[in-house]
Amino acid sequence: MTAYQRLTIADIAALAGVSKTTASMILNGRAEQYRIAPATVARVQQVAAEHHFQPSASARLLRSRRSGTLGLVIPELTNFAHAMLAQTLEPLCRDAGFQLFVVSSNDDAEMEVKAVEQLLARQVDGLLLVPCTNQAKLYAKWAKRLPLVLLDRRVIDSPLPFVVSDAQTPVCELISQTLAQGVNEIAYFGGQKDLSPSIDRLAGFHQAWQAVGKTADATLIYHRDYQQHSGLEMMQECYAQLGRYPQAIFTASISLLEGVLEFMNQHDHFRTAPRYLMSFDDHRLLDCLPRPINAVVQDSAGLAAQGLARIQALLAGEPVSAAWVPAHINWRQPYPLPA
Repeated sequence: MTAYQRLTIADIAALAGVSKTTASMILNGRAEQYRIAPATVARVQQVAAEHHFQPSASARLLRSRRSGTLGLVIPELTNFAHAMLAQTLEPLCRDAGFQLFVVSSNDDAEMEVKAVEQLLARQVDGLLLVPCTNQAKLYAKWAKRLPLVLLDRRVIDSPLPFVVSDAQTPVCELISQTLAQGVNEIAYFGGQKDLSPSIDRLAGFHQAWQAVGKTADATLIYHRDYQQHSGLEMMQECYAQLGRYPQAIFTASISLLEGVLEFMNQHDHFRTAPRYLMSFDDHRLLDCLPRPINAVVQDSAGLAAQGLARIQALLAGEPVSAAWVPAHINWRQPYPLPA
C-alpha cells in the first residue's frame, strides 16, 4: 500500500463528465480524428491541466511495441570525456522522444556484460556502447537482439557501426608541431594497448616522428590503463628511468594527465616541469595551471548526435556506416616559443 494517489484517465473522465473513451481520445491527441466537439476537448484538457495529469507513456509505448528508452554503457562515470558524452547525449535523446539509461562498466568485461544484460531486461530500444574489450563475437550477439552502435571506441576487425573521434590526425599535428621546436625526446603515457583509442592515438604519435625521418624512443612509451593512478605511476617510472623529466610529455587521456600533474605538484610544485606538456582531451581547469598544456578537444556533441542518428536509422530499418568525428587542438602554448 502507498499513501500516494495516482489519477487515471477514468478519474479525469469522471471529473470532466465524459466517458473514459472520450477522455482517452482527447488526451492522446485523437480528438480531431474522432470529431469530438471543441468544447468537450477544452473541458477535458482543462481538468487534466488542473490536476497535472499526463497520459501513461507505458500504455502508449506498449501499443507501439517500443519502450521509448535507450541505453548508454560507458567505462567510467568519473571520466571527464565519458561524462561529457552522457551529458550531451541525454538531452538529444529526450528531444527525440527517448529516455536514456546510463550505466557504467567500470572498464571491466564482466561488469560490462551485466550492465548490458540489465538494459536488455529493461527492453531498451537501442544501445550505445563504449566497449571495454575487443570481444567482437560478444558485441555481435547483442547486435542481433537490438540496434547497437559503438561510441567513442570501436572494436578492431568488427563490422559493427561505430562513431569515434579521428584521434590520429590531431595527435600527429600536436606532436609534429612540438618536434618542429627542436624537441627530440617525448614521453608517451597511454592506456590499455589493445583498445582502439590507444591504437589510434599511438599511431598519430608515431606518424609525427616518421614524418621527420625519426623513430620515437620505445623506452619512453608507457602503457597501463586510463586511470589517474596509472598516470602517476608512469610519470614516477619515467622520472626514475631518466633521473629527470623528459623534454616533453604526451598523455593519451586527461585522467592520465591528472596523475602526471599530481607527480609534478608533489615533486617540486612544477618548478622543473617540462616546457612542453600535451594531452588528449581537454578541460577548462587546464587554463588555471602554472604550465600551459596543449590538448586535443573531442567533439562530444558530434559524437552524441551521430551516435543517436545511427540508432534511429537502425530502428527504422535503414543501413548505417561508421563515422570518424574530427577533433581539434586547443593551443594554450602557441608555437614557436620565445627563446
